[in-house]
Amino acid sequence: MNIHAIKAIYKFEMARMWRTLFQSVASPIISTSLYFVVFGAAIGSRMGEIEGINYGAFIIPGLIMLSLMTESISNASFGIYMPRFAGTIFEVLSAPVSYLEIIIGYVGAAATKSVILGILILITARLFVPYEIEHPIWMFGFLILTAVTFSLFGFIIGLWADGFEKLQVIPLMIITPLTFLGGTFYSINMLPPIWQKITLFNPVVYLVSCFRWSFYGVADVNVVVSFGMTLLFLVICIVIVWWMFKTGYKLKT
Repeated sequence: MNIHAIKAIYKFEMARMWRTLFQSVASPIISTSLYFVVFGAAIGSRMGEIEGINYGAFIIPGLIMLSLMTESISNASFGIYMPRFAGTIFEVLSAPVSYLEIIIGYVGAAATKSVILGILILITARLFVPYEIEHPIWMFGFLILTAVTFSLFGFIIGLWADGFEKLQVIPLMIITPLTFLGGTFYSINMLPPIWQKITLFNPVVYLVSCFRWSFYGVADVNVVVSFGMTLLFLVICIVIVWWMFKTGYKLKT
């Protein structure tokens, strides 16, 4: 394992975060804070509790998941797309660095950025809504797992995209709607029975449900099933990335 190569890629990607602090950190925190103000303080104060939890506190896990998934995909996709766009990816591919080391460097940096952002949003939420974390170790572990999984997904998008507009298509047109429809602002148990069954085809439901369980001990879907679905998506992403590097998909041309 070439540790020096991994560190070089990792440090380079992390340095980009510090150069664009407002775009990478401040902007997502401000956007999420507006959700806390509107839905937590303004609307939440007029709504009843959901499963015994104050509405403002209830939406915290979902909002963190929304930011975490969006930023993980964005950081990883942009991180690998820019070397392809600039042509510097060939220097990385010709260096004595394995595909695994390249993936660890890029995906590790993207996941680190997302975890930092998730923790900052968690701290910011305390300014607006009181909450408790019932299972902090599980919460942090699932935070990392989700960040790594969607950073891999973003890495795939960055390899697939052949233009800047394609980098935004999946996050804006698919991920964000699925997150809003995945129990971020409500419990799926509040839906009619037929829609509860349809909602289970939304993979984001399992992420939000498991993450909310780590906070309050309540979940819309069995925690084991949610954790298993997340691992399954992680494995699928790993297989796709392996295939892309093995075939040189959009890397050797």
